Amino acid sequence: MQIPLSRPDITEKEIVLVNEVLRSTFLALGPKMVEFEEAVARYVGRKFAVAVNSGTSGLHLLIKAYGIGEGDEVITTPFSFIASSNCILYERARPVFVDIEPETGNIDPNLIEEAITPRTKAILPVDAFGQPARLDVIRDIARRHGLVVIEDACEALGSEYKGEKTGSGSFADAAVFAFYPNKQITTGEGGMIVTDDARVAGLCRSLRNQGRGEGGLWLNHERLGYNYRLDELSAALGLAQMGRVEEIIAKRQQVAELYNQRLAQIPGIHLPYIAPEVTRMSWFVYVIRVGVDEPAPAKQAAVRERVMQRLQAAGIGCRPYFTPIHLQPFYRSQFGYREGDFPVTEAFGRTSIAIPFHNNLTAAEVDYVASTLAEALI
Repeated sequence: MQIPLSRPDITEKEIVLVNEVLRSTFLALGPKMVEFEEAVARYVGRKFAVAVNSGTSGLHLLIKAYGIGEGDEVITTPFSFIASSNCILYERARPVFVDIEPETGNIDPNLIEEAITPRTKAILPVDAFGQPARLDVIRDIARRHGLVVIEDACEALGSEYKGEKTGSGSFADAAVFAFYPNKQITTGEGGMIVTDDARVAGLCRSLRNQGRGEGGLWLNHERLGYNYRLDELSAALGLAQMGRVEEIIAKRQQVAELYNQRLAQIPGIHLPYIAPEVTRMSWFVYVIRVGVDEPAPAKQAAVRERVMQRLQAAGIGCRPYFTPIHLQPFYRSQFGYREGDFPVTEAFGRTSIAIPFHNNLTAAEVDYVASTLAEALI
C-alpha cells in the first residue's frame, strides 16, 4: 500500500469552472478573481479580500501596507513554515521570536510582553496546523501597546476561536489564508488577504499589480509594486472549492477522528491537543509526537527518525513538522541562533511527525498507518 502525505480533492465542479475560464477571454485580472475574493470575504465575515499568488505574498504585502520597515521589529513564532518570518525580512525589519506553548505548538502569549521594545510594530501569530493561537490574549496585548496584529491563518481556513472564524475582525487587524494543494481548499498556488480597512485593501491591490493604481491610467504605476496577482484559472479553482468548503472541512474532521480513535491506545504516541477555546478545528495536517518521554534530546530525535524510517519503508508518506525557523541555516548564520534558544519549540520540532492526511483517506488506510506506527514503537 502506498499512501501519500497529502492529496487534493478535485471534483467535476472544479473542472467545469476552470474550463469556463479556458473558454473565456480572461486568463488574468478577470471576473473569477473578484468572485473568489467576495466568496472568501463573505465566509470569513470581512469587508475586503485581496487575492494574491501565495500566502507568502499576502503576508509580505501586509507588512508593507502597515509601514513596517528597516529597524522595526515584529514578534512572531519560531515554530512555523519559514514564510511567516521571511516576509518580515523582505522589508528589512526583524522577526523577534518568542517560544511556543508545549501543548498546541502556537506562540505563547505569556512571553510576548517581555519581548516588546520601542521598535516593536506588530505581532504576527501563526495558527499552527489549523489550530488558532490564543487570539484574544494577543489582541489585548497589542491594544495595550498600540501594535498591529497580522494573523497568519494560512493553515486555518474555517477554524473558529471562541465562536469567531480565524481571520475575522474580532482578533486581528488583517489576516492571510493560503491555498497550496495540501491546504483545506486549493488554488494550486495562491493566497488571500482579508481586512476591514479600505486603505490596506486598496494598497494591497495596487502592490500586487506592480503598484498600478486601481482607478488610474493604463500602465500608470503609483508606487513600487510586485507581480503577486492570482490568475483566473487559479481563482476559478478556488471559487469552486469555496463552494465545497464546509463539505471539505467535515471530511477532514472525520479523518482526524478516525486517527484519534486508532492511535489513542498506542503507547508512545502523543495525539494533537486542541485547546478548549477552539470551538471549531479545521484540520490542515495531522501531526503526532513520538519520543516525547525520552529523557534526552538525542534520544527523542532517534525515536522520531526510527519511526519515520519504518513508515517510509511501508510506503507511508511522513514529514517532520516543523523544523524550527531559528535553527534553519540562514537564520543561524544571519542572527547567530543556537540550539537551546527556544527549548519548547525545539522539543516540539524534534518529536513531531505529520502523517498522511487528506479529505478522502479511507479507514483501511488509517488502519494501515496505525498498525505500522504500533510496530515501529514496540
